[in-house]
Amino acid sequence: MRRRGFLLVAFGQIMRGHFFLGTCLLILLLPAVPAQPESVIQLKLVDSLEDSDIGVRAGKMSPDGLSVLLVGENGYAHRVSALHAEDRSQDIELSTGRNAALHDVSWHPRGETALITGDMGVALRYTTENHAITTVNGSGSIMGLNMTAVEWRPAGDYAYFGASDGSLWKFSEGSGMIAIAETRSSSISDIACHRNQNICVVATLTDGLAVLSANHQLTFLSGTGGETWIGVDCADPTLNECIGFASGLKTQAIRLDMVDTSESTTKSIMQLATLEGDFTGVSRGHDGTTLIHMAPFGTIRQQPLVSEAFAQIVSQDAMAWDSVVAGRSLEVVWENEHQEGFIITSFGNIVSFEKIGITGEELDLLSIIVMAAVTISVPGVILGLTYMNSPYLQRKYLQYRAWRKK
Repeated sequence: MRRRGFLLVAFGQIMRGHFFLGTCLLILLLPAVPAQPESVIQLKLVDSLEDSDIGVRAGKMSPDGLSVLLVGENGYAHRVSALHAEDRSQDIELSTGRNAALHDVSWHPRGETALITGDMGVALRYTTENHAITTVNGSGSIMGLNMTAVEWRPAGDYAYFGASDGSLWKFSEGSGMIAIAETRSSSISDIACHRNQNICVVATLTDGLAVLSANHQLTFLSGTGGETWIGVDCADPTLNECIGFASGLKTQAIRLDMVDTSESTTKSIMQLATLEGDFTGVSRGHDGTTLIHMAPFGTIRQQPLVSEAFAQIVSQDAMAWDSVVAGRSLEVVWENEHQEGFIITSFGNIVSFEKIGITGEELDLLSIIVMAAVTISVPGVILGLTYMNSPYLQRKYLQYRAWRKK
């Protein structure tokens, strides 16, 4: 009877040990569940371009990373320092001689000029040498059209202009504006080119995504016509991919066929279901990533290399910081370092941001805790697995326990 009781106790101890080790393993092996998104950067209102609403529509950082060219309503054009956007003494006020709304800007790869486009067929060139703004050659071909997008391809030999009627135009100084064939009727919402190849992707509001070859051949991608595309970016130069961004918090990767662009394909569409709001535009991040603009006021970092997206500014945090500024449209974002840079709102507010960091002491303590946890848990799991799968070790342990009780 005593032996039977001993065996029952031993069996119970073994089962409890197995249960405990199994529970530990399950905890360690469970996938991480994303918590409620939290902002990873902090905001600071550093200045405003004017005391009244300017109506900023777009802006791009120059290739040297030193300045940002802004455009907006009523022919507004303005240049600010990328490194010190809060310093008004470094601003350059530009005169376009136009009253139409300006919708997009694109720097030439060499950074000496930039193209500006907007309503009523506006197609202008800004020159850094003397800050003059002039009309580009052949702009008469697009007179009366509301132009929505412009982008230089990396070779700097051609730029592409898109219009609200769905037409697409190639531009060079020698040939002027020439219409591209096989376009559709939906407004061109964005154009982005691969950073190392003369291949571009065109986003339309309702007709889907299309690829432009180096020979200016346009191919619409099947299966992309059912979304409302608001932007596209080719952020990582090491990938043969661009990413399209659609209303409803949807993203889709485009696999570019560098030999025959008509054979380019798309990956499955992804949806960021844990976030509130919607996409309104995109800007280029500092490190081969895309910064997605959100409404209400917020940003998301899209990392194409790992096909993941992370909340950078959460709208609730922005509203708690400044409800007036956060109630305005976010139009331009740029980074001078990872998670450090500036935001320009449609009103003209200039907001600096920087990452929410931890002190050196906190970092050292966190490293110690993580290393201690790894040091303890990994050998423990290995020993536990060995014990659970070794009848010999279990028998020896029971014999040891019985000897201790004598």
